Amino acid sequence: MQISILGCGWLGFPLAISLLKKGFVINGSTTSDEKLKTLEDSGINSFLISLNEKRIDGDFDVFLDNSELLIINIPPKLRGNQTENFVSKIQNTFPFIEKSSIKKVLFVSSTSVYADDNSIVTETTICKTESESGRQLLEVETLLFSNFNFETTILRFGGLIGKDRNPTRMLAGKNNIQNPDAPINLIHLDDCIGIIHKIIETNSFNEIYNAVAPFHPSRKDYYTQKAIELGLEIPEFNFSKPSIGKTVSSEKLIQNLNYNFLKPEL
Repeated sequence: MQISILGCGWLGFPLAISLLKKGFVINGSTTSDEKLKTLEDSGINSFLISLNEKRIDGDFDVFLDNSELLIINIPPKLRGNQTENFVSKIQNTFPFIEKSSIKKVLFVSSTSVYADDNSIVTETTICKTESESGRQLLEVETLLFSNFNFETTILRFGGLIGKDRNPTRMLAGKNNIQNPDAPINLIHLDDCIGIIHKIIETNSFNEIYNAVAPFHPSRKDYYTQKAIELGLEIPEFNFSKPSIGKTVSSEKLIQNLNYNFLKPEL
């Protein structure tokens, strides 16, 4: 089977490599001229594609040609002063997908679609996101599910960590950090890839899955311990206000996919 991966970045590139090893043919996209050769040298059919609010730059129709599955793995750029209409960017792909060979879409979303209301959230929890990123992701999810030209599965990842990526490094030495008692909801890169493999292997589409490790110590406990392990300056937390957060349950994923986390305690 051929798979098209829209966005071969921190997650998409190692995912593509792992799927190649399983015998899949992979079309991969990047927005970087420099990375085209890296993809090609790895055995990935590489495409220079950029989604914009009004158009798509690149051979998007060729990128989709002969693929059965499209994995959409591009996050909204809505942090700091960055603002964009992420919904329009994804909507622009629909006419191409509808006339292509794509039968299934796997959309990488985020647990930011849920409100921080100190509850345990499952896939049946009503989403009341308070962030612009979460709002736009939720709107894209709805649009994908309402399109009957293909089957969609939504994968809501928690915070992404890996060998070269851990939020502890950004918090090290900082003070006045809010929500010390809020639980963490993180997932390791190895499990992101493993879960996507399971979805493909079991043909688990028309589903929504939360994907975070079943490990939820408080932010203070986790980031303090990690700072010590990594030899970093311990962050200082602000306990003056009650902590707000949520505990994201991945129980549906564990049961439906019979999935065992590779890094359950991060």
